[in-house]
Amino acid sequence: MAIATSRSSMRYPQRTLDRAERAVRCAPFRLSLYQTMIIRSVDLAEISGRSGVDHGYVRKPMTELLVEAELLWLIQVGLLRREVDGQGLTNSFRVTPLGRQLVDKWHNLGKVELSATFRDRLYNAVSRWLRLPF
Repeated sequence: MAIATSRSSMRYPQRTLDRAERAVRCAPFRLSLYQTMIIRSVDLAEISGRSGVDHGYVRKPMTELLVEAELLWLIQVGLLRREVDGQGLTNSFRVTPLGRQLVDKWHNLGKVELSATFRDRLYNAVSRWLRLPF
């Protein structure tokens, strides 16, 4: 899948980039989900249940509640945004410029899967629990 790179990338503090990368590595989603979210918005129903596995977005089926909780954390970190239509928020999500930067970086490095270390998982869990930008 070809990923279009943005011409004028925003500059983010290193702490922001580190936290965002850690959050993505710890998330249960596969890189293909983020690549798809660059091209189009992805509905919650496409990610949850058996559909998420069939689309290659997750390794094992997840409930809508769990998927939404993970997506909301990635919104707080700044990687994703929720789509809005004429009547308000929808159940669809897209990547932000920060998310695009990271996906482009991993795509250019030839990454297919992302893995988290124990330290990544610990820092991410503490960050989520305290809601502090570690």
